[in-house]
Amino acid sequence: MDKNNNSLFYTCSLVEFISRQTNNHRKDVIKYLGEDLERIYDYEDVFHCKPIEKVADDFITRNNIPTGDFDNITTCKYNVPDYWEIGEVFERLIEDNYSQEDVFRGIREVYSSWIAEKLLNFNSDLYYQSREYLDECYKSGEIILS
Repeated sequence: MDKNNNSLFYTCSLVEFISRQTNNHRKDVIKYLGEDLERIYDYEDVFHCKPIEKVADDFITRNNIPTGDFDNITTCKYNVPDYWEIGEVFERLIEDNYSQEDVFRGIREVYSSWIAEKLLNFNSDLYYQSREYLDECYKSGEIILS
């Protein structure tokens, strides 16, 4: 897959934003979005022209995304990374492990994987680690200790 895929970056960032707005796990937001996930990806250039709050609200309403009980923001003891930063982490992980043809399978698998929950623990520094390190951890199925 091409590096710096704008559509994938925006899709992952919007998933993060919606998850924070609704207190849902990211993998659950992916399920709630269903086929709209592809719509977001395909029309990123249009959606990106609108405030992300408006786009998120439209998709939350359109897909009846309920309020959940997952909150990794208020439990964070340190600076919370913004949704663009986390979107980029997930974008890179998907880019490094899936082809363009498999991008939606990649989105679903990465967000449902063991590493997603580890990355979303903002009290750790995992999400700050290098792209290469995160890729190796994902492929090995565990956190690699140096």
